[in-house]
Amino acid sequence: MRALVYTGTREVEYRDADFPSPGPGEALVKIDAVGICGSDMHAYHGHDARRVPPMILGHEATGIVEHGRLRGKRVTMNPIAFCGYCEYCLSGRQNLCANRTMIGMSRPGAFAQYLTIPEQSLIELPDDMDPVAAALTEPTATALHAVHRAMRVSERPLAEARAMVIGAGSIGLLIALLLKHYGCRDILIGDTNALRRQTATEADCGEVFDPSASTPDENHYDLVFDAVGAVATRKTAIESIRPGGVIVHVGLLQGDGDFNVRKLTLAEITFIGVYTYSQTDLKAAAQALYTGALGPLDWVSTQPLSEGAAAFQALHDGSTPSAKIVLIP
Repeated sequence: MRALVYTGTREVEYRDADFPSPGPGEALVKIDAVGICGSDMHAYHGHDARRVPPMILGHEATGIVEHGRLRGKRVTMNPIAFCGYCEYCLSGRQNLCANRTMIGMSRPGAFAQYLTIPEQSLIELPDDMDPVAAALTEPTATALHAVHRAMRVSERPLAEARAMVIGAGSIGLLIALLLKHYGCRDILIGDTNALRRQTATEADCGEVFDPSASTPDENHYDLVFDAVGAVATRKTAIESIRPGGVIVHVGLLQGDGDFNVRKLTLAEITFIGVYTYSQTDLKAAAQALYTGALGPLDWVSTQPLSEGAAAFQALHDGSTPSAKIVLIP
């Protein structure tokens, strides 16, 4: 089969790869569409020691099962292969599974024509679901998980909240779209990339600003979602959050740096780290996408998997207005 293989820093190569063979309890899936995630870009830049080249990356995927219990069915997948028996799995928090592995990291990913994955990770989709929309299930579930965590601890309902989203990539944009869908009427979205700001403006899910040119109001927002995870964005988040507010940290760009814990303490701010999603989040995300609850997905672009190197380069350069590029094998 053909696959897009991460071979070194800023290098991906479209080439032949071994055809995968499913083991016990696994399915063989023919991939129809797969998105490029920020974590794939992190690996591409050589910043993820967990993803060791040569490696087939990719985990935002949909396809048709060719071998297994759901043979012939359209599916998306939980890229986290969870054990199903640890305390986290038994409580529905498969994202924290103590024994987890992951496609595109510890096992071959979905930037390929075929993929094997544990059957319990599969989520059946409607047969008529658009493959590009289906490939957005995983990032949508990440955004939905973040919004749901915020909703559970927020003092006021979303309809009364002032929310800011830092970062207008796919996760940030999906967070803003979900906030709007759930009734939030006051949303500010920030990104330093002019093309992404234009895409966010066209998506009509909030007011858009350039963090490098203007500073959001201090002590103003009830909810702040950091979809970047950099030192500068954490600083903006803590400055902008109002006393008693909630910061949801989603991005993983930088893990170190200073943080104003004094304000966090004195202003009783809730700081939540969120990681991926549960099976329930994935199912809810797929349903939202299938029903069109998040509006037109015209901020998504597609390219053949064979042109994946150019897609990675465009994302690296910041030269694409697309918040998400989906590759078609």
